[in-house]
Amino acid sequence: MKSIQKIGLSLFLMMGTGALAQELDANLQLRPRYEYRNGFKELMKDGSLPTSFVSQRSRLNFNFKQEKLKAKLTFQNIRVWGDVPTTTTSDKNGIALFEAWAQYDITPKWSARLGRQVISYDNQRIMGEIDWAQQGQSHDAALISFKQPNHQLDLGFALNSDAEKLYRDLYTISYKHMQHAWYHTNFDKLGMSLLALNVGIQYRDAITDELQVDDMQTFGTYLTYAKNKFDGNLGLYGQTGKAKLVTENTSVSAYYAGLNANYAFNTKIKAGLGYEYLSGKDQDDTDSKIKSFWPIFGTNHAFNGYMDYFYVGNYRNTVGLQDLFAKFTYNNNKWQFNAIPHFFMTAADVIDPVNPSQKMDSYLGTEMDLTASYTLQKDVMISGGYSQMFGTDTLEILKAGNKGYDNNWAWVMITINPRIFTTAK
Repeated sequence: MKSIQKIGLSLFLMMGTGALAQELDANLQLRPRYEYRNGFKELMKDGSLPTSFVSQRSRLNFNFKQEKLKAKLTFQNIRVWGDVPTTTTSDKNGIALFEAWAQYDITPKWSARLGRQVISYDNQRIMGEIDWAQQGQSHDAALISFKQPNHQLDLGFALNSDAEKLYRDLYTISYKHMQHAWYHTNFDKLGMSLLALNVGIQYRDAITDELQVDDMQTFGTYLTYAKNKFDGNLGLYGQTGKAKLVTENTSVSAYYAGLNANYAFNTKIKAGLGYEYLSGKDQDDTDSKIKSFWPIFGTNHAFNGYMDYFYVGNYRNTVGLQDLFAKFTYNNNKWQFNAIPHFFMTAADVIDPVNPSQKMDSYLGTEMDLTASYTLQKDVMISGGYSQMFGTDTLEILKAGNKGYDNNWAWVMITINPRIFTTAK
């Protein structure tokens, strides 16, 4: 804590130097969250018991602006209550840098940003902040942006290594390199985004012992439409290139489609329907090609049910997913209520392990998500939710566990976001 105070004081003293106009503000986020897990991410197993805990995110954000220069510095600590003794001399996770970037506006339309930063686009299906996760998601990258009314183009580049080295060595922490281009424009009531993303994963060839990189490309479009009380969106993406499996690298051919349509009956009540298709691979398919779509940097918790059975650090290279869902929203002053039922099916065949000549029913189960939030005051919000999974025999095959148990999840979270100070010169 003393180190953060010193950093804040140093930034504040910097405001007293130089003749250019300067702005500095600092804000704090404290976000404790209680969770009760009784079948979260997977069906409860025989002999297992439910668990509960409190996790907490603590963030300190500094935002600086001086003429053409902008900078952001975000420190965070992620902890579970009780993960260190009450008399500890050190923290388990310590203090990490979530964001640390500087941006220079080359012209009124062109800018360049360097450093640790959030890269998030559209509905965050492919690239997002993953804000639900206490640690979030950010990248070490360079970003060049072009902006003018109704048009924006972002070009991003990243190159990762685990240390300063004298010789090339295997990198396994994350992707080795990344390049992306994102373009957005508006046509009256229609918005359109185009995304092209290349991600390279490094590995050591088992035969030649040489370091190799497999590059996988994700590309597609995201469309939005709004008129009067109606709004909707459509996402279409494909994946190609290569990806390393356990014993070999293989080509990728996968695709995604997502459609949402919503209607606001009045200022308080809104309802919608949606459908997502993430391609998968039949379990009896002997082709070496990867046919399962992977939303690589997406905020996956926001999709396919809040219980995170699908694509949240799991379910990769499987039989894919179909998700038919509805959403009902009610807003009343400081209150918001949501009810989201999901009807899950596989996108490819699941083979019966008892009788391999037979295929399982594609129906995986139904999940009901209920959430509520209340704004206590300007910088304080209380939110919570309850989810129930009604699984099937097919879900048991894919996720193990026992569908006969309750398989539910509940949470309560308090988000506190006060501004500590702001100053301009």
